[in-house]
Amino acid sequence: MEKVNISSSIGIQTMKLWDKGYSVHKEIEAFTIGKDLEFDVFLAPFDILGSIAHAIMLKQKGLLTSSELSSIITVLHELYHIVVQEEFTIDQSCEDIHSWVELVLTKKIGEAGKRIHTGRSRNDQSLLDIKLFLRHQLFHLASSVKEAVMSLLQLGEQYKDIIIPGYTHLQIAMPSSFGLWFGAYAESLTDDLLTVQSAYRFVNRNPLGSAAGYGSSFPLDRTLTTDLLGFEGLNISSVYAQMTRGKSELIVSRALSGIAQSISKMAMDITLYTSQNFGFMSLPQEFTTGSSIMPHKKNPDVFELIRAKCNRISTIHVEISGITTNLPSGYHRDYQITKEILFPAFTELSTCMSLLTIALQNSSYHQGITQDKKYELMYTVDSVNELVQQGISFREAYMLIGQKVQQGEYQKPKHMNTTHIGSINNPGLQEIRSYCIAEYSKFNFEKAESAEKQLLDKRFIQTQYLVD
Repeated sequence: MEKVNISSSIGIQTMKLWDKGYSVHKEIEAFTIGKDLEFDVFLAPFDILGSIAHAIMLKQKGLLTSSELSSIITVLHELYHIVVQEEFTIDQSCEDIHSWVELVLTKKIGEAGKRIHTGRSRNDQSLLDIKLFLRHQLFHLASSVKEAVMSLLQLGEQYKDIIIPGYTHLQIAMPSSFGLWFGAYAESLTDDLLTVQSAYRFVNRNPLGSAAGYGSSFPLDRTLTTDLLGFEGLNISSVYAQMTRGKSELIVSRALSGIAQSISKMAMDITLYTSQNFGFMSLPQEFTTGSSIMPHKKNPDVFELIRAKCNRISTIHVEISGITTNLPSGYHRDYQITKEILFPAFTELSTCMSLLTIALQNSSYHQGITQDKKYELMYTVDSVNELVQQGISFREAYMLIGQKVQQGEYQKPKHMNTTHIGSINNPGLQEIRSYCIAEYSKFNFEKAESAEKQLLDKRFIQTQYLVD
């Protein structure tokens, strides 16, 4: 399909929002623009949503006429349906998505398009776009985490009776089960939703109206744009609003880091569990790769790459922190670099979660693992507990069982009796499910979704804001 590029088709000339009539050295220009045209494609729908809300507010404050607002909204709605197409690119004649939108508006409707930037700086415009983008991505990420949790819990329920060894220090420790193992990672990812919630609430505050970071002499209605965009609240101080650039990316990257670490740890377990020396589970042949020299090899490359990719994602907060640490208040071009660090991580992390669950759903889980004599000693704690229940002190029971182990006389107990929640016979899978559902419900995604739909509904805007 042909790339969508409106700028060329309507003859837009090269121009910048800050153009003052002189040319910038070409190498300097290329260096300062950097990868903005590539990554601003992700921001395009949100730049338009923000512009719609801003235009409505300007009209309400008497800075646009109803006719001007109607023309602006018509074009912005057209542009929205173009930029959400996968093939959309930003014309090279434009510096960024903000200049592209304004220049297209100006070309199509004339002077009214030039009024869209009234009371707005590229600083608060960029920050708004990023916050709306991050809010959107965190919604999809939280949904992916919930799906992964539910898949793990289903597998845990299906294979909860298969006993596997538990390890400490990578040494055989105590009995575990696939029910406990799957439940552990389901609960870990649910806990990760708590940090995603925190990040979501942080970015879900409106910076629009802070302008360059010091407000505006126009009588802007920041509460109105907050409501129109479905934000939880606004960044009150204009100075602080600009300080959330960089801080937003850092906080979100830390939320991604927690999820990535959970996924990476599970991938590491799987690479061990599928190896011949463990043999707890096996991948279907189509999920493995081979060796160029060893005909027998079936390698779990998918989990090794998930591990590596998630390990990298778990460190991007360090890179962002390195860029933003010790910058004074106010906007700095340093923040531009955070987009190329953070934005690709969302897709990569979601892909890793999806492949992890698909591979686990198609794997085989082996019965009778603990019949191997090398696992016999993992029952020593249960033997100690049996003696304690017979009236022997724990310390004496510990010594007695330890002596039997040393003398080669130890025999594992015939029965195991674990009843408390979070144990082999009661892994608490339903409780983890309830925990996940409860935490997911706290996001209140519906408010943002509803607000964005209204901004794209011309009838709603006509009824509410175009009737004088």
